[in-house]
Amino acid sequence: MVASPEKTITSVESNSQDRVAVLLMGYGEVESYEDFANYNEQALNLLTAKFAPVPTWIYPPLAKLLAMFDLHEWSHQHDNFISPHNAIFERQRAGIEENLRATWGDRVTVFKAFNFCAPFLPEQVIPEIKAQGFDKLLIYPLLVVDSIFTSGIAIEQVNQALSQIAASDTSNGQTWLQGQRYIPSFYDEPEYIQILADIVESKIKHELAVAHLPSQTGIILMNHGCPHEAKGFTSGIDESQALYEKVRLKLINKYPLISVGWLNHQTPLIKWTQPTVDLAGQNLIDLGATALVLMPIGFATENHETLLDVHHIIHSLQHKNPHVRYVQMDCVNDHPEFLRMAAHWADAHITDLLAEQVATPLPQPVATSGHHHHHHHHH
Repeated sequence: MVASPEKTITSVESNSQDRVAVLLMGYGEVESYEDFANYNEQALNLLTAKFAPVPTWIYPPLAKLLAMFDLHEWSHQHDNFISPHNAIFERQRAGIEENLRATWGDRVTVFKAFNFCAPFLPEQVIPEIKAQGFDKLLIYPLLVVDSIFTSGIAIEQVNQALSQIAASDTSNGQTWLQGQRYIPSFYDEPEYIQILADIVESKIKHELAVAHLPSQTGIILMNHGCPHEAKGFTSGIDESQALYEKVRLKLINKYPLISVGWLNHQTPLIKWTQPTVDLAGQNLIDLGATALVLMPIGFATENHETLLDVHHIIHSLQHKNPHVRYVQMDCVNDHPEFLRMAAHWADAHITDLLAEQVATPLPQPVATSGHHHHHHHHH
């Protein structure tokens, strides 16, 4: 089924069959314990280096040390836990593609890339996009709903992959990529805010409403933790805080006990966002909460932070407060309504990319003011 506006767009491009590759980006998580050290080294290089004063020579031994902790946690403490993240991310990719193809047909294909996991690293996926003949790219970080800091890793890796291709390309300076767009975050999308509030409210109605009064039902809305200082990078605090405030506003009149809870990576010497999830939980219990709902809002895809870290936190709160009922909730994951809206957020950018007639030669450098187009791929 092809929507009728598609016809008018098709007639615009007479000479080329433009197609758009949508590149969904997430962390990826190890499915084989042997990959822990490699995964950690990638994460240290791309993430930790931006806020922690760690010399690069220490990455390989540190990654191996962290791998031992990971192994202990995932295999011994959690019965050989295998992260469902990659499988969920694939369902998100397929669902978003299905929604987009209902509008655009096969002119849009959705690819996935993982920041830390082969064989889906950007440097592996982008050559495949080029090989399939795409010349328009929409970069779409999906996992974490924050800013240029976490999503910026995606851009950093895409740029490295594009540079590698350019270095081996001999097509006289004409770049293969003729258009680019980027979706930095969806923290302020009204539909996303609404679905989060609806999911929480539905859960409370079905599982807690009988035994717990609204004023005694605590809600922790969990965000991806952010360092306050990140070597000048905007670390996502503003976006995450804004997301929390908007979801909170939807719920506060009915459920007065609501707190943000930050899932921090407690790195020494670094000041992280507060309150942590366990502190937020204890605060709400002190205010009279007899039930606690823990809902990840800063993550769209389940991963070890939303699963294992939250599980640990609940376990420790339970130990101190055994009378409280705890409800651990899922991310939006492949909720059909979320996949529909995620595809919809891409529509306007796909329209822009297909409308751009870039059969034109690359602009010659005339004056240094000006050209604020997205075609600055020539050197």
